[in-house]
Amino acid sequence: MRKFYLVAMALLAVTPLWASDLMREARMANEIKDALLVGDSINLKDGDIDFLAIYAQETTRTSQGGAIILHGRGAHPDWIEVINPLRSQLPDSGWKTLSIQMPIAASDASDSQYQALIPEAAPRIAAAVEFLKQQGVTNMVLIGHSLGAVMGTAYLAQGAPKELKAFVVVGLPVSNRDPNQGTLADLAKLKIPLFDLYGSRDIDPVLNSVTARLAAAKQAENEDYRQVQVEGADHFFSGLDDTLVAHVKSWIGRVAPGEQIRQ
Repeated sequence: MRKFYLVAMALLAVTPLWASDLMREARMANEIKDALLVGDSINLKDGDIDFLAIYAQETTRTSQGGAIILHGRGAHPDWIEVINPLRSQLPDSGWKTLSIQMPIAASDASDSQYQALIPEAAPRIAAAVEFLKQQGVTNMVLIGHSLGAVMGTAYLAQGAPKELKAFVVVGLPVSNRDPNQGTLADLAKLKIPLFDLYGSRDIDPVLNSVTARLAAAKQAENEDYRQVQVEGADHFFSGLDDTLVAHVKSWIGRVAPGEQIRQ
């Protein structure tokens, strides 16, 4: 019995307690690859792990740059709400889009298990930045929804690469159960232009932290922080896809205008 216990403890020592559910990621990838109407599925690499991304090129003669899109909890890079409208419509305004699979847990995972996945997001976002650089893109924006917005905030708090010019958060939640208020602490470090978009019918962790998020941006002395509430919108902007895209397109076009021309 003691030998079994020692072996089990040794395995725990080398295995992350909460790592992304790669089998679930693979199932999702298989389900969406053949159903894509806009863009192409590609594989990016985070160390030894391959993960799915969907890449769509601009449909215009001029290129504004590239938008990296981060989905929310338990979702995937072609999620019908928020993610698909952004990744499939922004190319019509000159933006390449790269929507990436974020770390996910089991379908019945707790909030704490998802919080533990936040550090796993950074290498994936970095891989997305590197991919766009390889495509010649030097003007990039980061767009995150819900937990994807939390993960993007944590990534940028470590230091934004020079290619990332702006950050959009859609429905950024701040959990009351986070004793360190990590997301607010991260926001207080960001000086990158930041668009904080949410709905009047959003979830409580978003609505209850509106003032705190604004205060964190002021603490950062972020002069390019803008917070906008969309009347009638819920956490997923249900029925308001065009409104969502219009807000995002207008803001990133103003703060991160592209200068690249397709040859």
